[in-house]
Amino acid sequence: MSTNLRAPTRIAVLISGRGSNMVAIARACREQWIAGRVSVVISDQEDAAGLATARSMGLEAEAVARSAAAERSAFERALQECIDAYQPELIALAGFMRILSAPFVQRYAGRMLNIHPALLPKYRGLHTHRRALEAGDREHGASVHFVTADLDAGPIILQAKVRIEPGDTEATLAARVQAAEHIIYPRAIGWFAAGRLTLEKDRPWLDGAPLETPMVEDMRASH
Repeated sequence: MSTNLRAPTRIAVLISGRGSNMVAIARACREQWIAGRVSVVISDQEDAAGLATARSMGLEAEAVARSAAAERSAFERALQECIDAYQPELIALAGFMRILSAPFVQRYAGRMLNIHPALLPKYRGLHTHRRALEAGDREHGASVHFVTADLDAGPIILQAKVRIEPGDTEATLAARVQAAEHIIYPRAIGWFAAGRLTLEKDRPWLDGAPLETPMVEDMRASH
């Protein structure tokens, strides 16, 4: 349990769907594994199941929907206004399926994290589980990284490795990776909230030293 005496770090969590990582983050805050609190959950989908889940947990939840006709700049202005109204110190992208512009990302540089279901730099973008299976990979996983203007290309902080089992489907592999995500994402956010994790000169620093390579949680022996 965290014994950090800092004021709780205010966290905005951005989702597009069920928000399972959002739930993991919120629970870790409540159990004081993270010295922070989820100030708001924001979705780009008005009907995202994660909004109802967030409200059931007593969290503030808002939708900033983008219609097909709306310009990205207008959507991002509305999203920025919604985020800034809660004054978060950290923005956690958790299954947020919008590509954000360089100016938007720059506004929150060094305090925006993302969880991606692959061992980056492999399999940036979508359909990561399918691509790993089609490539015949023996391992797969998830990566927590700082967000930059390049899609899924920001400095990597922490990764989890899982084994690809004989007979795995996209669904079975996705479930195993998601379980790993629920462990490593709260852990990295906890480091940030405790003041242990920063971004300096485009590199992640942990406990005052640059990470030459990402930290790795090896879950390949787990079932």
